Amino acid sequence: MADSSFDIVSKVERQEVDNALNQTAKEISQRYDFKGVGASISWSGEKILMEANSEDRVKAVLDVFQSKLIKRGISLKALDAGEPQLSGKEYKIFATIQEGISQDNAKKVAKIIRDEGPKGVKAQVQGDELRVSSKSRDDLQAVIALLKGKDFDFALQFVNYR
Repeated sequence: MADSSFDIVSKVERQEVDNALNQTAKEISQRYDFKGVGASISWSGEKILMEANSEDRVKAVLDVFQSKLIKRGISLKALDAGEPQLSGKEYKIFATIQEGISQDNAKKVAKIIRDEGPKGVKAQVQGDELRVSSKSRDDLQAVIALLKGKDFDFALQFVNYR
């Protein structure tokens, strides 16, 4: 019997982020409390740029964007938003979408699987993802439950379960 396995990844559906951004832009253009404050949200290369004429308003734009991401099933751990910065008369927040598991984070997850997971489960780092394999599918289910119970500062998804 071949080993069963699954991959642990940290990926974000770009189209869902784009949809959330478009919904936020539409809501900002229609809401009364955003009238006349120059509030906007848009892509700026690979970053997301939020602008408004006051620090509170730009934070409100970020809040609306976060709520739209949650509704679209995207973890807020994938969103890395900076602090509001004054640029001329405008306040700006730059945010990036984090994808992939760093080597350090992958090693932390692998160590948790080794220390707390069932015996006979192997975890190996493959680029920006982690492959977990075992002879028993029940052990793999236990590993998924273990990792879902942990609080990491990055988003995890479990894919390619075979």
